[in-house]
Amino acid sequence: MTAPDHDGVAAPTREDPVAAALSEGIGGPVGEHAAPHPWWTPVRVVLAMTAIVFALGMVQKAPCYSDNWMDGETRYSHMCYSDLPYLYVGRGFVELNWPYTDDQESRDRFEVMEYPVGISYFAYGAAWVTHWVSGSPDIGTRPQVPVEEHYSDPDVLDEITTYVAVSAVLLAMATLLTAWFLSRAHRRRPWDAALFAASPVLLFNGLVNWDLLSVALVAGALWAWSRDKPVWTGVMIGLGTATKLYPLFLLGGVLIICLRRRRLSDFFKVTITAGLAWVVANAPAYLSSESAWKVFWTFNSDRGADLGSIWLVVSQAGHDFSADEINKASWIFFIGWCALVLILGLAAPKTPRLAQLGCLVVAGFLLVNKVYSPQYALWLLPLAVLARPRWRDQLIWQAGELFYFASVWWYLGGFLKPGGGDDPGFYWLAIVVRMACELYLVAIIVRDILRPHHDPVRADHEPAEARRASVVE
Repeated sequence: MTAPDHDGVAAPTREDPVAAALSEGIGGPVGEHAAPHPWWTPVRVVLAMTAIVFALGMVQKAPCYSDNWMDGETRYSHMCYSDLPYLYVGRGFVELNWPYTDDQESRDRFEVMEYPVGISYFAYGAAWVTHWVSGSPDIGTRPQVPVEEHYSDPDVLDEITTYVAVSAVLLAMATLLTAWFLSRAHRRRPWDAALFAASPVLLFNGLVNWDLLSVALVAGALWAWSRDKPVWTGVMIGLGTATKLYPLFLLGGVLIICLRRRRLSDFFKVTITAGLAWVVANAPAYLSSESAWKVFWTFNSDRGADLGSIWLVVSQAGHDFSADEINKASWIFFIGWCALVLILGLAAPKTPRLAQLGCLVVAGFLLVNKVYSPQYALWLLPLAVLARPRWRDQLIWQAGELFYFASVWWYLGGFLKPGGGDDPGFYWLAIVVRMACELYLVAIIVRDILRPHHDPVRADHEPAEARRASVVE
């Protein structure tokens, strides 16, 4: 049991040994008679931490920013790679092309966005802001210029850096919103969100792609569910699924909880509103161009073993599989994994929390997926920090992610080749270590579900009435 502060907020320096040790430099664990600051509430401190860490993440990308991401070696040697600058030109945003246009000239010049609609809309909106900030450059003549020549145009290069900066500011807002949702998901435990705010995964991966958009919506779903708002939970899941596929998997956790609590009406509310939100979000893209809208689905179905996946290790080791074979095997494994989570959730002594179930399902999907990009660690982050709010376990898991983060860029840059050869063995090791650290986190969460007294949230001393009202389930 953990004694709360006199204002009813659980103090991490009293219940978490790592937090207590880290606090020694700023006065040590909070005392019995410590009074809260009148302005610096836990939520505001968490938001400030989030802003600082995100800003440091922008600084981490500075080596690439200074040369417009055009130095092919720097982006790997300094680990500052981002997809954003390359897609600005490569997907036609340099000419303000609507991602789902049916214009044949645009389709001949640029590839269709291979992302879900939420990301495409965001990327397009950021391009409009970029052109406005850049003084509304004349883009009428750009369609007459070969696409590859855009990369040598000084005006376009300036726009690329502006585009990344604009996207970073907008993503920072999404990140702050995520921190707010997480800090409010449990009324007595706002400090758990500090695990997100100070996360190394957030610092290094936040600007690799647009994944923080879906992360904010997942955090919103966790917040809405904790406040007994099934309709808003569904809206968040539906919009999240329109931005990245994985928020859909939260429905499995909602189903288990509703079965346990005999409240299937809540499950149907969540599912129906999620479906409606997804349809509404996809409608503009689908109505603009059905063929362009389908690219995301066909692209992911047709791709083979890719970076970060165990399938790549197997493939490079000489056991190649077709994309269809990987699709079937990964889905069989994932369905089996979900079945085990269902059994675990129904057999647990107490109803598991949504963050716990969601973390387990998303982890299973990532472990067997045929691509496991470094920024996908962000998918787990909000779920993991609420599922297991302990610094030690978060740092163990994220150490594996950071090891992989460095390894993948050095692998792509050719810096891991022994003696100039082409042996990917060290990169394979990074993939295995990353998976092992993730499986460690999974094992800890499974233990917490089977033995609830190990769960920091449930072990927190709290009256039963308050627990029912505030625990994220």
